[in-house]
Amino acid sequence: MKISAIKVFVCNPGRNFVTVKVITDEGIYGIGDATLNGREMAVVTCLEEHIIPCLIGRDPHAIEDIWQYLYRGVYWRKGPVNMAAIAAIDMALWDIKGKAANLPVYQLLGGKSRTGVTLYAHASGSSIEDTLDKAEALQQQGFKAIRLQSAIPGLNVTYGVLGDKKDYFELQGNRPLPPEETWSTQKYFSMIEDLFKRGRQRLGNHIHLLHDVHSRLTPIEAARLGKLLEPYHLLFLEDAAIAENQASYEVIRQHTTVPLAIGETYNSIWECKDLIENQLIDYIRTAATHAGGITALRRITDFASIHNVKTAPHGAPDLSPVCFAAHMHINIWAPNFGIQEFVGFGNDKLNDVFSHNFSVSNGMATMTDAPGLGVDFDEEAAAKYPYKRSYLPVSRLEDGTAWHW
Repeated sequence: MKISAIKVFVCNPGRNFVTVKVITDEGIYGIGDATLNGREMAVVTCLEEHIIPCLIGRDPHAIEDIWQYLYRGVYWRKGPVNMAAIAAIDMALWDIKGKAANLPVYQLLGGKSRTGVTLYAHASGSSIEDTLDKAEALQQQGFKAIRLQSAIPGLNVTYGVLGDKKDYFELQGNRPLPPEETWSTQKYFSMIEDLFKRGRQRLGNHIHLLHDVHSRLTPIEAARLGKLLEPYHLLFLEDAAIAENQASYEVIRQHTTVPLAIGETYNSIWECKDLIENQLIDYIRTAATHAGGITALRRITDFASIHNVKTAPHGAPDLSPVCFAAHMHINIWAPNFGIQEFVGFGNDKLNDVFSHNFSVSNGMATMTDAPGLGVDFDEEAAAKYPYKRSYLPVSRLEDGTAWHW
């Protein structure tokens, strides 16, 4: 079996997605997700101009060698563009291997460690009351873990809460440039404890509660937040501070016992290494699309396992169902799986383009034993939804200083 062609598709069934299709001379093909939100076309160019010409004629079963060839051979290692491109090829090769073996990918990884994958859903509202109304509705649907995000009084926009806008395209209007949002740590602290105090009172003690700071705080501010939220027993506090300087989490860890999660922007095991090795976090949130695919995510998972760190893969709507399928196979196998972020795939346009074999019931996801990843891509449907340039927002402090988004 040889790789005979590799195609790259960019479509927008609600969000922009970059999908790679690796085709073999025996007619078996695999698909992968190469989406990098706000820099989609950079990954397309990386694939079409630099990676694809190197892979035609190679053995698709040589997954490890191809991964090392693309990672080590480029010299300029890591980086979000390069790793998203590698990830898509890697996912597609695992898909091919599973189809050729007539086995789901998780069986190739070592088989199931569990019967289903626990999910956490998002409750995001324009007020605390609105957030808790949405959380209660999710609880009634069977979700056992819910992320709470509420608009901050006095700020025009809050992360996770789009107000009357449905998505980031609407924030940008007809002239697609990065929307700008204002951040105030003081105003955030004025509401955050009340959100979780009322959340526990209304939702009870048997529901897991989570929260995403989205790296808005300094390490000592994050430590203060952790202490503040300890009485409400969070499953984890996500991205409490930027960890480009990983020693920042030593400061946070010294002051609070709230479980910490980070990693959705990490591109390799090297960004994770110190945090995991020194047990400064409790959950690692790397995504298959952004961190080099299934091959790389399996290594991160194994490394985390020996340091008592659980996995909680990123699952925002900027990752396609192909990435979610890759996560499902890793999650069902990983002995140290913790929880999977889930925003749903209720978009009709999305389901028109991507077919999948997973279902959700009682806050857990399961999938069939379809060979490979168990997800497919409809090229004709994708052509109906052309790419639209889009950006994530830029955050500024109230005095205009650029800040973390």
